[in-house]
Amino acid sequence: MIEIKNLSFSYKKMPVFTNIDLTFDGKVDSNDEQRGHIYGLLGENGVGKTTLLKLICGLLRPKEGCCSVDGFTSQERLPEMLQHIVFLPDEVKIPDGATPQQFVDELLPFYPEFAQGTFLHLMQELEVEPDRKFKEMSFGQQKKSLIAASLSLGTDYVLFDEPTNGLDIPSKAQFRSILSKRADERSTIIISTHQVKDVENLIDPIVILSNNAVMLDASVQRITEKLYFEYGGEKRDDALYSEMQPGGYLNVLSNATGEESQINIEALFNAVLKNKSVFKEMFK
Repeated sequence: MIEIKNLSFSYKKMPVFTNIDLTFDGKVDSNDEQRGHIYGLLGENGVGKTTLLKLICGLLRPKEGCCSVDGFTSQERLPEMLQHIVFLPDEVKIPDGATPQQFVDELLPFYPEFAQGTFLHLMQELEVEPDRKFKEMSFGQQKKSLIAASLSLGTDYVLFDEPTNGLDIPSKAQFRSILSKRADERSTIIISTHQVKDVENLIDPIVILSNNAVMLDASVQRITEKLYFEYGGEKRDDALYSEMQPGGYLNVLSNATGEESQINIEALFNAVLKNKSVFKEMFK
């Protein structure tokens, strides 16, 4: 379990987070076995998504409060913690002369649960050659190699920062495919992104950051219990958010009748930004 308690952080005099609380945990299935979650960490550019991932890994120290991973204080960066967590930033300095296979071979001493078979399978599924040098690859191929490496290290927690940046449309579909197949495994995955369309129908729960705070932290089930997504209707004056679409409007409404609907994450995101105080009260 990743626990963030009363955490505040700022860059010099610019506050990023003020006294926030968050928990990233796996789920327990009907057989009382621990399973993973794929969390969506959403927010506009500059709200602190990357900063939060670095705080979780201990690459940054909170000004106040604490962050822990399975009881280990993140900022201490103990080997007992680090072998269970991997962070893939948006940009990685890759040795040009190395291959993806050589890259993961260098990581083996630090990740005892690394699975070579999983790595080769993911590389094949992502259509990247493990023995081809990074310098001979496109940026998208390099990114897919690093994603395959991250998912094969056998960690309990995988943190992705903007993983679909640099991927073309087919590669984004491949990324969604390999993650959807891992949704019921034990790893808890956190995807930080502002490109919400790339991870729609994949992430659950959803965390939205804005204004130095957590604006929303809820499962898809809880969101659809509270909100109704109306497709194809007219623009509603009582909507929290409305967007014109072919065939009518998409309205995000308070779900007063308990009807089921299909969540639209982009509309949800815009509704939260437009009605911050309403959402804080609705999901407190």
